[in-house]
Amino acid sequence: MSDPLDTVFAALADPTRRSILAMLLEDDMAVTDVAEPFDMSLAAISKHLVILTRAGLIAQEKRGRVKWCKLEPGAMKAASVWMQGFGQFEPVNLDAFERFLEAEFSPEDRNREE
Repeated sequence: MSDPLDTVFAALADPTRRSILAMLLEDDMAVTDVAEPFDMSLAAISKHLVILTRAGLIAQEKRGRVKWCKLEPGAMKAASVWMQGFGQFEPVNLDAFERFLEAEFSPEDRNREE
């Protein structure tokens, strides 16, 4: 995905990644603390963090022996501006938006276009 907006929306498409972003709204967190509430391996959480980092939504920094994550709220600006082009959103329900995108761009539709 070369378009930064595509990368941000792809990162936001996963509920685990959205939960991680919500957690980071509070404060910076160590990777192990990010992983704690989830029923998945640390390796799986690390993959989610890589996707969020590549999208520019978070930054990771090593402090001593601990890797920390912090929210990069500026990365959401382009996505927010794009969504506001469709009208005023109060508050944006990303789960509903994900269901809409899945319905609009289902695999059957993509296969028909090819």
